[in-house]
Amino acid sequence: MTQPQDPDTERLELRADNDASHGLSIPLTLTLPTVGGAAHLESRSDLPSEDIRVAALKATLERHRGERQIVLLQDFPDPDALSGAWAYQLIAKQYGINCDLVYAGALSHQENIALVKLTGLPTKKISTANLKDKDLANYQGCVLIDNQGTTCQLLEPVRQAGIPIVVIIDHHSLQEDLNAEFVDIRPSTRATATILTQYLQAGLLKLDSSISEHVKCATALMHGLRSDTNRLMQAQEEDFLAAGYLSRFYDAQLLNAVLQVYRSKRVMEVIQRSLTNRVVQNNFSIAGVGYLRYEDRDAIPQAADFLVTEENVHTAVVYGIVRDEDDEVELVIGSLRTSKLTLDPDEFIKEAFGKNSEGRFFGGGRFTAGGFEIPVGFLCGFNDNTEFSKMKWEVFDNQIKQKLLRLVNPTDSY
Repeated sequence: MTQPQDPDTERLELRADNDASHGLSIPLTLTLPTVGGAAHLESRSDLPSEDIRVAALKATLERHRGERQIVLLQDFPDPDALSGAWAYQLIAKQYGINCDLVYAGALSHQENIALVKLTGLPTKKISTANLKDKDLANYQGCVLIDNQGTTCQLLEPVRQAGIPIVVIIDHHSLQEDLNAEFVDIRPSTRATATILTQYLQAGLLKLDSSISEHVKCATALMHGLRSDTNRLMQAQEEDFLAAGYLSRFYDAQLLNAVLQVYRSKRVMEVIQRSLTNRVVQNNFSIAGVGYLRYEDRDAIPQAADFLVTEENVHTAVVYGIVRDEDDEVELVIGSLRTSKLTLDPDEFIKEAFGKNSEGRFFGGGRFTAGGFEIPVGFLCGFNDNTEFSKMKWEVFDNQIKQKLLRLVNPTDSY
């Protein structure tokens, strides 16, 4: 449920547009407290954009001092989301705001599991089936970190419970116009971890290398930044500056332990399937990998990471039907990876798969990467009939390939 705007509160919206010179162009939408029935707007053109963002976030946190907030991550949170949410939690704590970091899906990538276990990152899984109204009644605000709700099952029940969205911080392209008090969306920034680190640098939280929690959070942020910039190979100046700042606090041995995990046998089997089933056309590698268990979902992006390294391939798309037997749900889940600088994953995925009946896109992306989730719908359900499962997979496999190949080979007819 969308919350009405309180006339006595301030709303600031920040969106950074891509710019060839890498400069940030930030259009601002300001709805400030009313004075005598008229909007009171104080001109602060003397402030650089970074100061405006910091001042606005400080003001937002101050208005919600002492509250409890639910921080929503995407269903399958990655290091960028996990570390960014942790940094926000520590910042909010300075204002007496208690935050719970939650996700509805699973931690299935081995590095994500290692990150949470080795750092003690305070996040927890809450399924939509187990989410009770009484649980949501404890929260006065909602926060979205590294997502805009389109990849989070928990947003809808949170909105239905009447919990207002207080903060959105993300680096993906704009997905939908959510009503929030503070919105900082920067599609030209490589990692949400970079954005949160900039807020730390600006003094919203003074990191202390003698505090274990600060060291572990800095380590997580370094991992998130490294992960979303392909080990810094696609990093920009602001990412290197953020990494330089974090280098004063992070634990190199701890980060190395997180990175020294091995691919499971199940992940290797999915990569093998993707190699066997791939179709390569016009430097695109497209592979369906069949059915996967819910806990193996992160094998899909790992397979895409592998396929995009093949010679004469600049873009890889890997997808499969993921089964959650506990909730009896099936989703077609896919990942895109590209090394082609002129290919926008967000535009490509949105054009390929479009929107659902509610007008929400089935997927989106950021620089060099993207993903999509498509409900199986009426055909959802587990069937002991092997022939039925085979036919169902063939239907979805052919349909997805057709939609992708229309963009890969626009002159061909399918």
